[in-house]
Amino acid sequence: MANTSDLVKLAQKLVSDGPHKAEHTPRRVRGLFNGRYAFDTIQAYHVWEHPYYPQYYVPISSFSPDASLSKTSPIDGTNGGAHLGRLNVGNRSTNRVLIFNTKTLQDLVKVEFGAVDQWFEEDVPIYCHPKDPYKRIDILQSTRNIKIALDGIPLAESSSPLLLLETTLRTRYYLPPTSVNWQHLTPSDTETLCPYKGRANYYHVKLDGKEYRDLVWYYRYPTTESAPIAGYVCFYNEKVDVWVDDVKEAR
Repeated sequence: MANTSDLVKLAQKLVSDGPHKAEHTPRRVRGLFNGRYAFDTIQAYHVWEHPYYPQYYVPISSFSPDASLSKTSPIDGTNGGAHLGRLNVGNRSTNRVLIFNTKTLQDLVKVEFGAVDQWFEEDVPIYCHPKDPYKRIDILQSTRNIKIALDGIPLAESSSPLLLLETTLRTRYYLPPTSVNWQHLTPSDTETLCPYKGRANYYHVKLDGKEYRDLVWYYRYPTTESAPIAGYVCFYNEKVDVWVDDVKEAR
C-alpha cells in the first residue's frame, strides 16, 4: 500500500461514481518503459477522472510480451471492481497501476502518466498528460502593441506579438526576445511540461533588489503545433501589468 493511497482513493471514486467521461480514441497509444514498449494499442480510452483533462487507460490485452502486469491487491470498497497492480519490464517495475473490472472501465488499466518513461500518440511523444481532444491552440500573428510592466518599471514592449489562444484559458502574449528589457531578467532552473506546447524554461524578474520568481517563460523547442513560439517569451498576465493597444488588462 506504500505510496498508493491516492490511487486507492481515485479507484474508489471511479468505481462508486464513474468517471466524468470516458470514450474510445482511435489514436495509437504506446508507453516506453525501461527501453521497451510496455503496451501498444489502438483501443485506448480517454478517461476524464475530473472535468479538466483526460488520462489514457489501456486494455489489459494491449500489454506486450516484454511486460508483466499483475494484480497485487483488491481495493477496499470496490467489490472487486478495482485492484492495485504492478508493471514489470526487465529489471524495473512500478506500482503506480490500477486495474479495473467495472462496466464503464472493463479490463482497462491506468498506468500513471509519470511512471512511464515516454508516452506516444502515434509516433509523436506527449508530455505531462494527454491532450484533450476537445481543446485546441491557435497561434496568431498580430500588430497590436503589447506593453509589459511591473511596479511601474517597463519589462517589454512589442508591436509584433504572437497571440496564443487556448480553449478555456486567457490569451497569452508571446513577445520577440529583442523586445525585452533583459537587465531585469535572470535565468531560473524551473522547467515545466505542457502537452500542447512542450518543455518550458523560466526567468525570474529582479526589480530594486526584489525577486519575482518564474514570472517569465519560453519554449526553446516547442511541439510541432506550437512551433511559432520558439524562443519567444511570455509574462504571466496575472502577475504583471499588461497593456494591449494602451488599454490595461485586468490581472
